[in-house]
Amino acid sequence: MALYTKKGDDGSTGVIDVKRRISKSSVLPECLGTMDELNSFLGLCKVKAEESAFTVGEEQAYVCCIIHEVQQNLFIIQSEIAGSPKTIAQWKVQRLEMLVNEIEKELAPIESFTIAGGSELTTLLDIARTIARRAERYVVLVHESKIQALDEHTRAYMNRLSSLLFGLARLTNKKFGITEEHPDYK
Repeated sequence: MALYTKKGDDGSTGVIDVKRRISKSSVLPECLGTMDELNSFLGLCKVKAEESAFTVGEEQAYVCCIIHEVQQNLFIIQSEIAGSPKTIAQWKVQRLEMLVNEIEKELAPIESFTIAGGSELTTLLDIARTIARRAERYVVLVHESKIQALDEHTRAYMNRLSSLLFGLARLTNKKFGITEEHPDYK
């Protein structure tokens, strides 16, 4: 299989359930591209997390394994966005909720917004969180625009994902002994 097909040279692309080609600048390719960007960026986070070998909660889930699991799930979501009948199962949303709850047990309650940074891994997770939020906005737009009907669990998963990434960023700072910094609004 060639790495290029020349089919998109005119600025169009194909997706699973659309018979005609669509503009690469339309909402669907933007959504898919943002999901791809998120998945790729999580790859960088995973590499950094592997160096740290941090764990989460009683089950000792390694952060790099959690990120890998998320990456696998993002492929399911991308497939659904492109028109495949695949969707995220409800238990996968519940799994994110369980992980966030485990992380919250290890952290002080949130009192304010936090300023991104601390360690390199924390900063990368914060960036991943913002990409996840952008991807979620595109997922909602694709669904609300009726471009593609996306399952409620898919939309819930994307909403929980940014919470997981925020929690992992906070946990990373804690594990590195870095005190969270809050904006002073002065």
